[in-house]
Amino acid sequence: MPVSVTMPRLGESVTEGTVTRWLKQEGDQVEADEPLLEVSTDKVDTEIPSPAAGVLTRIVVQEDETVEVGAELAVIGAAAAAPAKAEPKAAPKPEPKAAPKPEPKAEPKAEPKAAPQPVAEPQPTASAPVETGPATCVTAGGNGKVEGDEADYVTPLVRKLAAEHGVSLAGTGVGGRIRKQDVLDAAAKAKEAAAWPVEAPKAAPVSTTTKAPKAAPSPVRGQTQKLTRMRALIARRMVESLQISAQLTTVIEVDVTRVAKLRAQAKDQFLATHGVKLSFLPFFALAAVEALRVHPSVNSSIDLEAGTVTYHDAEHLGMAVDTENGLIVPVIKHAGDLNLGGLAKRIADVADRTRTNKLTPDDITGGTFTLTNTGSRGALFDTPIINQPQVAILGTGAVVKRAVVVNDPDLGEIIAPRSMVYLALSYDHRIVDGADAARFLTTVKGRLEAGHFEAAFGL
Repeated sequence: MPVSVTMPRLGESVTEGTVTRWLKQEGDQVEADEPLLEVSTDKVDTEIPSPAAGVLTRIVVQEDETVEVGAELAVIGAAAAAPAKAEPKAAPKPEPKAAPKPEPKAEPKAEPKAAPQPVAEPQPTASAPVETGPATCVTAGGNGKVEGDEADYVTPLVRKLAAEHGVSLAGTGVGGRIRKQDVLDAAAKAKEAAAWPVEAPKAAPVSTTTKAPKAAPSPVRGQTQKLTRMRALIARRMVESLQISAQLTTVIEVDVTRVAKLRAQAKDQFLATHGVKLSFLPFFALAAVEALRVHPSVNSSIDLEAGTVTYHDAEHLGMAVDTENGLIVPVIKHAGDLNLGGLAKRIADVADRTRTNKLTPDDITGGTFTLTNTGSRGALFDTPIINQPQVAILGTGAVVKRAVVVNDPDLGEIIAPRSMVYLALSYDHRIVDGADAARFLTTVKGRLEAGHFEAAFGL
């Protein structure tokens, strides 16, 4: 009996979703709970599993189409048993092989005569297209494995596009099938490669100075593309955040030399014990959630219409994660109850699930304060935008070793190499004053510069 695949409700306030990619195509065999398609909502991007095993007989909603919760997306039919049983019946064909047995007796005699007949000419003609094909082989969205014959997996439209663009079909696409987009992507890559002449490297030996090679231009230069649902959502929320609250940023400089030394000493043991790498981020997160307990105005939310402010009784820490689709902020619930090792594992977990589309709607709601690691790509600091309805967000810059004037108890003021970092707190001036922000940052600074984290490593 056919089973309908419908748009699930991915969160309490979610009323619709957009199909971003089908992982299976019509006619494909699917198993129960096997990922069937990817869906994007205002809350999260996620995979929708197949509700039953069978064959994907019909796709109702195409990619980039938006439908309401409960709408039919596809139909799963019963697995066709006939083809599976027909294959074993066709297998008995090897029985006639008993008849050809006398042929080998004649073949040895014929082989000497046939030996001079094999001509090398047909072989080059057969291999020629194979040699030219891999240059523009379709591998987009697949695992790069080349299979012998993809004829059963290619539609007439795709085959026509491949012929027009000179693209070989000796590859795999999403779910083992080659799609129209795979061909277009492969053609674009071929154009990009052709735009850079092979003669360019020949000029390199002529130069007596070593110059860094110029970066290849992005293939999207000169194009106009439709905003993805996620990008459009991020754009709206960033503008809304600036319109809703009075935002400004306070920056403080912190000496994290003690943290850097402790991290270098304990990172190998930490990896062996907890299974995750020890970065500076868990130290910043721990110092921040401890400071939130002391400065409740930074961990609050304001409702001007009701004329109220809510000081939250728990620290639900949002962690901004950079993904291919844009910035997503999963939430570590009750972060204030975790130690350094617990925070490190939770940070690694939510980052991994964010980048692999494994988040649930509950994972990205309920945050009371956000931490964004703006230094992960080398930035010293920036002015992050508040994640509404929160009232503050802390940006951590790159940890840089440089010469700093320090006050030594014995030598007085001396210049020494120190590991330094900038912390930038953007806050809502409607409820958090500049003095409040400075006190919060000073508490974080004192915790990090003291560096008393040895107990977390048993040192």
